[in-house]
Amino acid sequence: MDTEINQRRAEDLLHSVFGLQAFRPGQTEIVGRLLDRGNTLVVMPTGAGKSLCYQIPALVFDGLTIVISPLVALMDDQVAALRALGVDAACIHSGRGRDANVADWKRVQSGACKILYMSPERLMTDRMLAALRKIGPEMFVVDEAHCISKWGVNFRPEYEELTALKETFPDAVFSAFTATADAATREDIAGKLFDGRGEIVVHGFDRPNLHLAVEPKTDWRRQLSDFVGERKGQSGIVYCLSRRLTEEVSEFLSGKGCRALPYHAGLAPEIRRDNQEIFMAEDGVIMVATIAFGMGIDKPDIRYVFHLNLPGSMEAYYQEIGRAGRDGGPSDVKLIYGLDDIRLRRQFIDQDGENADHQRREHKRLDALLAYCEATACRRVTLLSYFDEATEPCGNCDVCLDPPKLIDATVEAQMLFSAALRTGQFFGGAHLIDVLRGADTQKIRERGHDQLPTFGVGADHPKTYWQSMIRQAVAGGYLSVDIAGYGSLKLTEKAEAVVKGQAEFMIREPAAGKPAKARSRAGREAEAAFPSELADLLGDLKKLRQELAKDRGVPAYVVFSDATLREMCLTRPATLDQMAQVNGVGPKKLADYGPLFLDRLSVGPGAD
Repeated sequence: MDTEINQRRAEDLLHSVFGLQAFRPGQTEIVGRLLDRGNTLVVMPTGAGKSLCYQIPALVFDGLTIVISPLVALMDDQVAALRALGVDAACIHSGRGRDANVADWKRVQSGACKILYMSPERLMTDRMLAALRKIGPEMFVVDEAHCISKWGVNFRPEYEELTALKETFPDAVFSAFTATADAATREDIAGKLFDGRGEIVVHGFDRPNLHLAVEPKTDWRRQLSDFVGERKGQSGIVYCLSRRLTEEVSEFLSGKGCRALPYHAGLAPEIRRDNQEIFMAEDGVIMVATIAFGMGIDKPDIRYVFHLNLPGSMEAYYQEIGRAGRDGGPSDVKLIYGLDDIRLRRQFIDQDGENADHQRREHKRLDALLAYCEATACRRVTLLSYFDEATEPCGNCDVCLDPPKLIDATVEAQMLFSAALRTGQFFGGAHLIDVLRGADTQKIRERGHDQLPTFGVGADHPKTYWQSMIRQAVAGGYLSVDIAGYGSLKLTEKAEAVVKGQAEFMIREPAAGKPAKARSRAGREAEAAFPSELADLLGDLKKLRQELAKDRGVPAYVVFSDATLREMCLTRPATLDQMAQVNGVGPKKLADYGPLFLDRLSVGPGAD
């Protein structure tokens, strides 16, 4: 009975507070589990609405919910968004003055505040834990939960201290959320956070609104300017490998008439903060950044992410492209890379000071990303297969839209797969290539691999050819890589069929790289679906939104999302009751902003 009551309360809050008509796929299950007080690790793609999954249970529960977040800016934005909805939320962190932190803490103590955002460093102090024991928080939420695991990217040692929370607060509900976690990372998080006594809920990694594209780096200035030029007036991120390149690219784009701002760890903190605030608050700004501009960037209308250099791993790449299109609108992600990128990434791994096992795992993660870059079939299939998720070809990535020319490399593939079999499937790509090319190494001699029938059969091809073939074989599901182990290559059923002569093996024809199609099909269709005659009205609403956001000192999307503004243009509400039916317009926003937007709609283009 309590479950039914709580579910009804959750649905009522969805309408009455958040102004949304229905839960997104997956949200109902997660909300229900938390309301039933089940410890839960949730893996869901960026833009799927994970914040709502814990915010609604937090409002249903009688007690306090503590959200643990790694970034000050994200905490501030989340609190601003909740307060705009009429929810009394608070945050306590080092970036605020003492008086502000004390005032928020008093509201928490009084019970007026239901949701408190904190960093792990501020939470895990003896003084704070002692104060919270007196309150007895009802739920803890760990955001960006992959930070807790050494298996994942962006590991943060201070996150490991959170493992003590379950013992300190045994009656509390624990939930953790991430968009980036492979199987090993998921098990590690659940074990550390709630001793594995809970459920892991995976709602997929697919972001169908993202158009994926990769091309060789030939002339980055031309490639970047062509890409950005197709998207004038849109917000985007350009990721660079170094601080120096970040500054160079920012100046280059500014010289092309773009509003481009740099962001890297070498800038003064106040400059980084100002640039981030401008990017979050305004439309049409390009952030040129290193990975220092990363987790927690929750601007929903980022329309593209351009990688000027190769990311460090498939997880890092997925996390970074996940900053685009969080509002569900069509968005473009593009990666260009060259041999120097690969060399530098290898160098970074070898010089990072970690142990050999860690370095080996990172090399294999990079191998998986390279396989994605060289995929001969749908990129979305390749990307999702890395996270153990199967899907059909998307018909919308660069490979699907413009399939590469393939050549028959069945004989060479048989050589490769036979070498793997004859060495016991215990070795990685480097050793197999040495065997195929007949290298005279101590490792080969000691193991007797110079006596194998496959020794030297591939000497006619350069090392780079075999490296590309291995990456493509991994991408095509012919070879699997043991990321958590020693990176040995193992044959799948598809490879066994090739060895037996029952299937062909095609490889991408080496090419200098031609310009990819500039726009995704989804992007073109979306533009066509929104009437061109409403473009001026949409611009007027965005201008009003910007003015209101500036007056209130909040990001523009906190007022209304782009999707909500587009729906206003299409439906043209003429009364407050009609405005209340627009998705994303809750009672608080209706009261605060409804009359102003109705007025703008009444005088806009096409108004009666």
